[in-house]
Amino acid sequence: MAKPLTDSEKRKQISVRGLAGLGDVAEVRKSFNRHLHFTLVKDRNVATPRDYFFALAHTVRDHLVGRWIRTQQHYYERDPKRIYYLSLEFYMGRTLQNTMVNLGLQNACDEAIYQVQGLVAGLLGEVSTDVNTGSYLGLGRFMASCFLDSMATLGLAAYGYGIRYEFGIFNQKIVNGWQVEEADDWLRYGNPWEKARPEYMLPVHFYGRVEHTPDGVKWLDTQVVLAMPYDTPVPGYKNNTVNTMRLWSAKAPNDFKLQDFNVGDYIEAVLDRNLAENISRVLYPNDNFFEGKELRLKQEYFVVAATLQDIIRRFKSSKFGCRDPVRTCFETFPDKVAIQLNDTHPALSIPELMRILVDVEKVDWDKAWEITKKTCAYTNHTVLPEALERWPVSMFEKLLPRHLEIIYAINQRHLDHVAALFPGDVDRLRRMSVIEEGDCKRINMAHLCVIGSHAVNGVARIHSEIVKQSVFKDFYELEPEKFQNKTNGITPRRWLLLCNPGLADTIVEKIGEEFLTDLSQLKKLLPLVNDEAFIRDVAKVKQENKLKFSAFLEKEYKVKINPSSMFDVHVKRIHEYKRQLLNCLHVVTLYNRIKRDPAKAFVPRTVMIGGKAAPGYHMAKLIIKLVTSIGDVVNRDPVVGDRLKVIFLENYRVSLAEKVIPAADLSQQISTAGTEASGTGNMKFMLNGALTIGTMDGANVEMAEEAGAENLFIFGLRVEDVEALDQKGYNAREYYDRLPELKQAVDQISSGFFSPKEPDCFKDVVNMLMHHDRFKVFADYEAYVQCQAQVDQLYRNPKEWTKKVIRNIACSGKFSSDRTITEYAREIWGVEPSDLQIPPPNIPRD
Repeated sequence: MAKPLTDSEKRKQISVRGLAGLGDVAEVRKSFNRHLHFTLVKDRNVATPRDYFFALAHTVRDHLVGRWIRTQQHYYERDPKRIYYLSLEFYMGRTLQNTMVNLGLQNACDEAIYQVQGLVAGLLGEVSTDVNTGSYLGLGRFMASCFLDSMATLGLAAYGYGIRYEFGIFNQKIVNGWQVEEADDWLRYGNPWEKARPEYMLPVHFYGRVEHTPDGVKWLDTQVVLAMPYDTPVPGYKNNTVNTMRLWSAKAPNDFKLQDFNVGDYIEAVLDRNLAENISRVLYPNDNFFEGKELRLKQEYFVVAATLQDIIRRFKSSKFGCRDPVRTCFETFPDKVAIQLNDTHPALSIPELMRILVDVEKVDWDKAWEITKKTCAYTNHTVLPEALERWPVSMFEKLLPRHLEIIYAINQRHLDHVAALFPGDVDRLRRMSVIEEGDCKRINMAHLCVIGSHAVNGVARIHSEIVKQSVFKDFYELEPEKFQNKTNGITPRRWLLLCNPGLADTIVEKIGEEFLTDLSQLKKLLPLVNDEAFIRDVAKVKQENKLKFSAFLEKEYKVKINPSSMFDVHVKRIHEYKRQLLNCLHVVTLYNRIKRDPAKAFVPRTVMIGGKAAPGYHMAKLIIKLVTSIGDVVNRDPVVGDRLKVIFLENYRVSLAEKVIPAADLSQQISTAGTEASGTGNMKFMLNGALTIGTMDGANVEMAEEAGAENLFIFGLRVEDVEALDQKGYNAREYYDRLPELKQAVDQISSGFFSPKEPDCFKDVVNMLMHHDRFKVFADYEAYVQCQAQVDQLYRNPKEWTKKVIRNIACSGKFSSDRTITEYAREIWGVEPSDLQIPPPNIPRD
């Protein structure tokens, strides 16, 4: 088989069609040399690969900075409405390649670096530490970074605000089949993209006491932590717009007086600074599970308090370069500011904005509440009850005493309003209260978000319906007009052009390059579904991606796989509701069938499962151990050969996703109907030419609608079936007794067939499946196995398979984050996207 082209060679192919102009190679080369020799290797004669990476990153950053400054000038002079997107996490992925793509510099860099050192710029991207890439965390955290890309591409005056974590979620190692967590030191080598802005450092207050005086409410005797901003440029695609992501780092103030201490106390005082600086130390790794730690609440208030001070300073000054307040009246605040709360993590924006308006700016309460509601909007990311934030009142009382008073006041007015509309309905008041009574009084942050926002949205149509009919049913009945849907999207720049240049090139050849900023243009591929040459080209790209990923797996995992086998991929956080266990049962079933009838012709499969388990999530960690244990047995069985392989993809993260997604044939999206809010992995696989096997859950519903359900492999219970089963009572044993292949698989797991040295290793898994399975794995087993048989049948016919692939790609246009952000802009933020091109820095402004 022919050796696949490198991504660099594919980029050169694309550049011939104008997708990545060569630019001024000489200028890039000169800049690269300058950075390499004068910035990085002052005291060394030999440059390391990391030196090359930083030299190239600084070269590309030089091209960004002029555009960045000009964008800010451009925005400030027009004094537009600004969008503030608040998220506790942003996963930007590797920034170097993305920036080169968006600035149209990739080939200039490739060529210049090759001329200088015989290196390829694309390979340098591999050297970069995954600074701020982290791994997939679900809950809209990766989506947030796609949104920043789209906001810049659509010319919106938008900012991302979050925390500059020192340590990411964790690096996952697999030791004896078990997940082991290692620290993920994001900042060990520095971050070439960020710019510290100490001149904008701000105080954030904690603890203290509240005093009501004739002059108003005072929050006194607080502990102060300083928030130091670090700015990262976010470039739009080839429009010279560069927006800003501002991340806050916690610093201790220098306000202790040395003369008050003896030497021992001085040392202690300096060491105590760590307590303040711990706030931005580490990202909490939980997904869809609320952990009520005080440090997490501190993080949430820290980002909110610093960001709102910044927003208000910017609102007041308004003119570029101006620090003096020009606006003192807050009447126009919602006309100039939109705050989007990404999940409930930044929910404290609502009481904090009220505190600033009422206590500091002396705005009347009712007016302040009207301003707050018009300014804030809330995106819900989960329907799982255990994921919703509920903070103990006692913790608030200690950490944020003034905010607790404000929340009580908000809640009282809200309940008075509900009581007036529904007199005597005490149960409704209980259900709709922000304060949950019980052994431990708690603050329901989702209720606070709904009450304090003018718009509430889910992230897929089915999810938004569940939000209205179930999670916030009472609130929907009260204010139906504020509930909306905004189906998630992904950026086609990273998730096609950057990670799959071969497919991007093949598409450009047929329909031009407009689809990169208008993904609906992919519909132009539909007439080519039966075009023999195009079918061959698409299949060839997939095979090249599979060969490349096979080589990567052999190198990284020391496992040889059959590149002609079906690449069956299930990558996402490990969670019971995402049902990696259903996949495991299918793998065991396939294994048993091969063992039972080894002479039969089976479609060869390489099953890849990847994802991280939250460190404290026992069942998720057991699921990883089960996957690796099944793999140990299956992969070593000579009877099976290369007909079935099971690989656990260790340390799944953005950079690994960029490799596996373009290589996948089958995408597993098999959550129990009604549990996955949307998913974006499903969209990435669809765009990159994998077919989906999935339930009618999250965005799968709309994917089936766009491409036609016959072009996906849809199986299993629908939302209403799950509800009916809950009403009737789910009995796992019924399925276990009725389905011999299921019984055999469960018995093997239970008996220690896959864990001979620890026969009881998986007893908790089996006990959960048989007696406590909220996500009804057995109920969908039969339909899933039958659906997988249809997958096999189609895969035997490569031409028909590829036709469905082309239909999926052609119908994936809806799932661009550009479309999502356009809807947010028009229907929530009240702004229009702009296709205005900001002139580059070398062209004088008008």
